[in-house]
Order: sequence, then structure tokens, then C-alpha cells
Amino acid sequence: MPHDVNLIAIMAAGFGLALLLGFVAARLRMPPLVGYLLAGIAIGPATPGFVGDMALAAQLAEIGVMLLMFGVGLHFSMQDLLAVKRIAVPGALVQIAAATLLGYGLAQWWGWSAGAALVFGLCLSVASTVVLLRALEARGQLETANGSIAVGWLVVEDLVMVLVLVLLPPLAGLLQPGAAGAAEASGSLLATVGLTLAKVAAFVILMLVVGRRVFPRVLWWVAGTGSRELFTLCVVAVAVGVAYGSALLFDVSFALGAFFAGMMMRESEYSHRAADESLPLRDAFSVLFFVSVGMLFDPQVLLDEPLKVLAVVAIIVVGKTLAAVALVLLMRYPLNTALTVGASLAQIGEFSFILAGLGVALGLLPVQGQSLILAGALISIALNSLLFAGLAPAQAWILRRSPWARRMEQRDDPLSELPASTDQAGLQGQVVLVGHGRVGRLVAAALRAQGLPFVVAEQQRELVEDLRAQGVAAVCGDAAEPAVLIQAHVARAALLLVTGGDSLQSRRMVETARALNPSIRVMLRAASEDEARLLREAGLGEVYVAEQSLAEQLSAAVVAQLRPGPR
Repeated sequence: MPHDVNLIAIMAAGFGLALLLGFVAARLRMPPLVGYLLAGIAIGPATPGFVGDMALAAQLAEIGVMLLMFGVGLHFSMQDLLAVKRIAVPGALVQIAAATLLGYGLAQWWGWSAGAALVFGLCLSVASTVVLLRALEARGQLETANGSIAVGWLVVEDLVMVLVLVLLPPLAGLLQPGAAGAAEASGSLLATVGLTLAKVAAFVILMLVVGRRVFPRVLWWVAGTGSRELFTLCVVAVAVGVAYGSALLFDVSFALGAFFAGMMMRESEYSHRAADESLPLRDAFSVLFFVSVGMLFDPQVLLDEPLKVLAVVAIIVVGKTLAAVALVLLMRYPLNTALTVGASLAQIGEFSFILAGLGVALGLLPVQGQSLILAGALISIALNSLLFAGLAPAQAWILRRSPWARRMEQRDDPLSELPASTDQAGLQGQVVLVGHGRVGRLVAAALRAQGLPFVVAEQQRELVEDLRAQGVAAVCGDAAEPAVLIQAHVARAALLLVTGGDSLQSRRMVETARALNPSIRVMLRAASEDEARLLREAGLGEVYVAEQSLAEQLSAAVVAQLRPGPR
């Protein structure tokens, strides 16, 4: 037997223990990822027995991040990203600033230097993309309006952290006034900022101009061979290759490079197949990400500094959540959107570990600070699934107990009602189209082409504004709330067509629609076959699954049903 089997050992131990402890966690009605984290602690250097290779575990985790972000890109178009820019960009920037200030103030209170406090605050400000995506996918919310906002928010955070990681070394001299080279650091700062922004811009332009033409064509060529293994190999090679190349040439993160590669490959007609083929690898390697986080954690910090750990967790789980919820509400989004985004950001992950390690290497962050960050990450990741599970009860409790929250939900929003100039002829026998994402856009185009009337109900304010500018009847809000469907005149509609949302939201929409209009027809889009089965068993209506083919089926079915005229 060969002696150098570190890679095989870490994979065997990591997968085996993750399976065992993940199963135990699931049986105890806890998220399986808690078991994955505990598996990492068990094979880490802080516990006796077998110790896995930390460097190899980190690299395997990076592969998981690449594949996961590539998969998100396959389901997330540039239009989706631009559609949420008005909330994602200012929201992410303000939230990063708020969390950084909280961490900075806490570290200063502990007596740390300004440089250490700044790095510590930045580490607490950025959420884990992996954790967020796993949470959204598990609940079928990745392709909803709320999911798009959360993912867009995280992409902006990733871009900011890329800039921070590049700027921190030249800033180290300024953050340590007594250190030599402070003047040189000050002089080179503007040059470094300019070079970094130029590299990121060059990468984005290259992907948009060249990538969106090359990658779909390559996938089409490989699919033409009829070989399944070549197709899978092509998908993995593009994801990992582009991620590595973008980091090597443009200094962007692996995750960001893979994300843009996925977005460009989404232009291919085989994008749905590519997502399915890469799913098993994404799931397997994302488990190793959580295992690697557990390996970094030293449980001794919980005994040595319990109050500091609690303070860090409070900033991550409570401080960041409240800041995000307040920001989203100020931008006049619904309460459920605010709570979803808040829960999405109530954890920290991969960028925090990288930034903390760099801070220690530069002599800015004490080793104790890195331990506290890892403790906060572990606890916040373990709590994140519980936060998501509590969103619906929390929303109901808030609305029941808070008159202010109820007023916020019922506030005077010009986008929550159809304009008075809306043609009343289009509000009789129309289609109520819930969601204007990828599928919704295609269905809306088919309805317009056939001259069939429809009203769009959409949560993203920017989309509603754009639709109204195009002369399309649209209302802003969560269609699971009766008021939104009432504003869409569902009582006089011929068809309710739901293109997104989870099964619970779909059930609420159908119940409201049928209470107001018992004869209304219902068509629903499901994110998976399991969800489709649940919707069909509940008798909610006709259910369709998939993406491009789904949009075509839905469009054809709607036109076929309504073309003769509403009943």
C-alpha cells in the first residue's frame, strides 16, 4: 500500500464521518450540515485521533465552492443580476459598513488596535455563499424573487471582499503607523485600487463578450458527440478551469469566476442538463466545505472566551440580520423579503476565513481573533437553517403583535396598485401571471404575441417599474398575500399562472384565487418532481416542471386555453 494517501484518507474520513453524523443530526430533526461540521471537528487537530490534512481539505472545499457557484450561475442570468441591482448594491454596501462598524467597536472595546479591529469587523460583515445557496436550494427559493435578491446581494459582497483582499497588504503599513513602509503604502494605494478595478472590469468584459459566445458553443459541440461522460467532463472542466484561470489572471475569487462561467454557459440550450449533470459533484464537494470549516475550529475557545464568542455570534446573527431587514424595509420591499434576506446574511463563511488568515499573516489580527471568527462561523452556520425554518412563524408573529408592522405591509405604495389609467378591457378574463423571471418573461412574450390580456404580480420593484414603462399592467408585492391578487383583479381573471415560489406560497395563492373566483383555472410551475407531486396531490391545478421546455409548454397551454375566449 502506498504511504502518501493523504488525499484518499481525508476524503474517506470526511465523507464517512459526515454521513454518519449527518444522519444522526437528521434523525434528531437538526440540519445535516451540523453533522458535517462536527465531522470536521472530529478529524481536526483540536481533537485526539486521526487528523486530516488541512491543506488538502481546504482545496477540496474550494472545488465544492467552484461547482456550487457554477451551478448557481447556470440558474442565474445577467438579467436577474441587473434586476436586483437597485437593492443589492446599496444594501450590500450599507450592510457591510454596519457590520464592520459593529465588529470594529467590539474589538476596540476589547483593547485591540485599529487595524485588528477593522479586519475583525470586515470578517464579520460577509456571509457564506455556500451556506446561503444550500439553504435556498433546500427550500426551493433559489429561483424566487427573494432568492434572486439574496444571491445578488451576496455577489456584491463577494466583489467587495475581492477588493478588500487585494488592498489589505498595501494598507497594512497604514494600519500600523509605527511600521516601516507606511509612506510607500500610502503612495501605492491608489495604483493598487486602480489596477484591481481594471482587472475585475477586464474579467467581466471578457466573460460577457467572449464567454457568452464561446462556452455555449463548446457545450453544443460536446453534446453533439452523444457521450454523457464527455458532457459531464466539459461542465466540470469549464467550472474549475475558468475559476482557476480567473483567479490566476485577474485576481478574482474562485467562486466569482465559477459563477460568471455558469452565467455565460446558461446561454446554451443544454444549461438545464449541465446543471443536472454537475449536481452530484456539487453536493459531494460542498459537504467537504463544511467538514473543512469544522477542522479549523478549536473548541477550547468556547471554554476560554465564552462571552467574547457570544458577542461575536450576536453581531453575526442579530446585528447583521436587523441591519439587513431594516435596509430592505426602507427600500419598500415586503416583510417576507426582508426576513429572507436577513436570515440569508446571518452567518459568515469562506471569505471570512481567508480574510482572517491574511490578517494574521500580515500581523494585523491576533490569533485569538481568528479563533473567535471561526467559532462565530461554526455557530452561525449551525443556527442558519433554524433561522430559515422560523421565518414564516416569525412573520406571522410580527404581523399579529406589531401594529407598526401591519401598517408597513399596508403602506401607500404606488407600485402596489394598478394605475388608474389601466385599460379596464384587459382586466376581464385576463391571465394573472405571478413572477416575471426567466419563465415568466417567456410566457408574457407569448401572451403579448397572441394579444391576450395579462397582469403581472412581481415582488421586485425594479421589474414592476420596467414593465409599467413598457405599458404592461403590473403590481408589486408577494402574491401569497390576498391584497396583491386582489389588485391584480384575480376575481375577474380566467387563469392564475404561478411561475415561482415554494409549495406553501403556491397553496396560499390558489386558495385566495379560488375564494374570489371559484371557476378560475390554475397552472403552476414546480422546481422539482417531488414538489410537483405534492402540488398535484393537493389538487392545486396543472403542474409543470423544468425551465426552457416548461416555458414553452406553459405558453402553448395558456394560449390554447384562452385563445377561443375566456369562459
